[in-house]
Amino acid sequence: MRPSAAGLPIAGFALLAAVTLFWGVNWPTMKIVLGELSPWWFRTICLASGGAALLVISGLSGNRVRVPASDLKPLLLCSVFNMVGWHLFSALGLALVAAGRASIIAFTMPVWAALFAIPVLRERVSLAVLAGLGMGMAGLAILIGHDMTVLGSAPVGSLLMLGAAVSWGLGTVLFKRFDWQTPVASVVGWQLLLAAIPVVVGALMLEPLPDLAGLSAPAFFAFAYVLVFPMVFCQWAYFKIVNMFPAVYAAIGVLAVPVVGVFSSLLLLGEPVGWREIAALVLVCSSIFTVLILPKLRS
Repeated sequence: MRPSAAGLPIAGFALLAAVTLFWGVNWPTMKIVLGELSPWWFRTICLASGGAALLVISGLSGNRVRVPASDLKPLLLCSVFNMVGWHLFSALGLALVAAGRASIIAFTMPVWAALFAIPVLRERVSLAVLAGLGMGMAGLAILIGHDMTVLGSAPVGSLLMLGAAVSWGLGTVLFKRFDWQTPVASVVGWQLLLAAIPVVVGALMLEPLPDLAGLSAPAFFAFAYVLVFPMVFCQWAYFKIVNMFPAVYAAIGVLAVPVVGVFSSLLLLGEPVGWREIAALVLVCSSIFTVLILPKLRS
């Protein structure tokens, strides 16, 4: 049976809107922090702080924090792709590719999620979903099209970002595949903490200890934003959406994140916005409207 957006819960749409906004603004704020803090230590602090905060919040909310034996193998498997692969590849890629363009490559994730969902979840993709996915990817292609020379001059960085997208797409589908006995907040918290282990090992091996006291006020407040919203709220909300929506719909829903990132970069960093960004915004919004909003209005 093909999934339909008409029966999807309103709460899921509200969470999707919040995730799109907070993750979109995350890219320029992250760029501010990375101007003063190395990517490895930035990722280490984000993963460890975000994971610990989610587990504390989950416990205080009355949820089970202890993971039952049936969830251990799925937890380790999903951690590899959702967190380790995504954060490690993107951290390395960001060092070689401009942050804005790196976000665009990373958010080809819906394509990989849609492809993986067919054999793993046996989801049937409707023509409307394919059309929406095509429009969304066309919007991202417009954004990255004139920078294709980057793929030639810095293929390693671009391939690392693409690896992050593939890893995240597969992780999204795997998360949907398993019947979790542990609450979402606890599952995501443990995934973040497990991912912090290999990242902190890399940080200790490759870079000196960070001087957090030396961060400027803009970097400090940007870092606080990243930890509270993208790393805690958005990590929980995204996987909550994955539980509520078909995997393909959840993936398509975040297509607007890099577009929000481009326009928030204009406001926060003064980065230019031209016809490509505007065209991409129209295509991505049309994609989301076709797949998620239009069926809801028809119902």
